[in-house]
Amino acid sequence: MDMISLTLILIIMTALISYQAFSNTGMKYKLAFHPASVREFGQYYRFLTSGFVHADWQHLILNMYVFYLFGEQLELFFSNNLFEPMVGRLIFLFFYLSAIIISDIPTYFKHKNNTAYSSLGASGATSALLMAYILFDPWGWFLFPPLPGIVFAVAYLWYSSYMSRKGTDLIAHDAHLWGAVYGLVFMLALAAIFSPELLQYFINSLLEGPRAPSFM
Repeated sequence: MDMISLTLILIIMTALISYQAFSNTGMKYKLAFHPASVREFGQYYRFLTSGFVHADWQHLILNMYVFYLFGEQLELFFSNNLFEPMVGRLIFLFFYLSAIIISDIPTYFKHKNNTAYSSLGASGATSALLMAYILFDPWGWFLFPPLPGIVFAVAYLWYSSYMSRKGTDLIAHDAHLWGAVYGLVFMLALAAIFSPELLQYFINSLLEGPRAPSFM
């Protein structure tokens, strides 16, 4: 019997925690990333827990859609191609959880003295997965939205940058950019260390250029 994927387990966990927090404001703010509380009270757990709580259904569904779309494929690649199955799953888990944490580090230094600032969501981790996946097939088309992967990535990051500047919600838009950078660095470093031929594959895939959508 096939094991349930870590991607699905993490999605279910995130959905359950986020759903509880929708109607529990105290829980939401306790788990959210609040740099001032990290600095003043040493609440470092917020670097991780903020990735498991979301502002509303729209925020949750968008992040979990992106997570499912790219997480399943990357988890399979890690466990079936790069490493032994169990090792690959553990490295995938480390990648996801570390992306949540690392994508919030720049935000911490930016807002550690701002008691009014807090953010939440798995945005950093989903951005990391997105960019890592697109290295494999930058011109591959997604059915929804109907865009090549590299175009979807640029649009996703543009939206994140715009919403970060607007600053009207609790969503961790800053983390999108840093998560994307981490995803690229992590995947390229992993390829360089464990499978150098992947680096050439990434370059060749990018140089292939645009192609017609396969679903037409």
